[in-house]
Amino acid sequence: MKKVLITGTAGFIGSHLTDKLLSEGYEVVGLDMINDYYDVNLKYDRLGKAGIEKGAISYGELVQSTTSQAYRFIQLKLEDKDRLMELFRKEQFKVVINLAAQAGVRYSLTNPEAYIDSNITGFLNILEACRYNPVENLVYASSSSVYGLNANMPFSVRSNVDHPVSLYAASKKSNELMAHTYSHLFGIPTIGLRFFTVYGPWGRPDMALFLFTDAILRNRPIEVFNHGKMERDFTYIDDIVNGIAKMVDHPPKGNTNWDPTRPDPSGSTAPYRLYNIGNSSPVRLMDFIEAIEEALGKTAIKEMKPIQPGDVVKTWADVDALVEDYDYRPGTPIRDGVNAFIGWFREYYGI
Repeated sequence: MKKVLITGTAGFIGSHLTDKLLSEGYEVVGLDMINDYYDVNLKYDRLGKAGIEKGAISYGELVQSTTSQAYRFIQLKLEDKDRLMELFRKEQFKVVINLAAQAGVRYSLTNPEAYIDSNITGFLNILEACRYNPVENLVYASSSSVYGLNANMPFSVRSNVDHPVSLYAASKKSNELMAHTYSHLFGIPTIGLRFFTVYGPWGRPDMALFLFTDAILRNRPIEVFNHGKMERDFTYIDDIVNGIAKMVDHPPKGNTNWDPTRPDPSGSTAPYRLYNIGNSSPVRLMDFIEAIEEALGKTAIKEMKPIQPGDVVKTWADVDALVEDYDYRPGTPIRDGVNAFIGWFREYYGI
């Protein structure tokens, strides 16, 4: 079995990806710092469904899953360079999937240091660990937020992304630049994935679907920013992890036809690629809310508010490159995805 490190494995995408790769026969080591950005009980419960018992977790120590011999977990900060390097030396990973990061656009307005520590310093440590303990493939999370003020739709990985509107977005663009440097200098194959509004069961409590569902069930108003005139390329979690799984054994290669006089930012002569990973079908915010209302059988109390600092009005992913290179096929309708989330939400919270 090929050994894969997944960082951020107590997170939303990381926990689903862990389940997916274990089901496909990979040996997985999961890593997460389990910070308190949102409810840590949800993070522990995600780990619990994969057989990692909360009481067995001790910082810096590998914990064996009770349900799978192929899965182990370690609580560790990416900023803890010495322990991270030791983990790489001992385990000799073949593939690294770095999903660990300080998430959230609005949180970056009040807690900027967290983004430098985790998303910049932490990612540098991942790159250094891959440099001195060579891997076959490094896949890492970027974000659709890197497009910032770019208004050309759909968003293309060949477009300019020099105008981020949040520190979170800036940190993700920095990751892409850092990855290219290490791909160029040290030959590390890297794939950067610009995620577009991922949703589904076990989702994050700070995301719109979770917030809206919780508020509507409690008969509390929901905040509808930009007076509802927003669109998002909502992407169901299964479509995301199915796409990532296709990349594990297929690292990028350098593009021998890459033209430095007309540089395409999505690739290079180095083994480096950037992809959008989304649904490529934007949904109006008011239609999204309507789908939630239908699934709950309740009408939301709506508070219309102006757009928030760091937000963009619309996202729309051009996924043609991912379709061509990895046969990526997202296809979950928004109402099916919302229904699946609400079914999980009712069961998890006993509603």
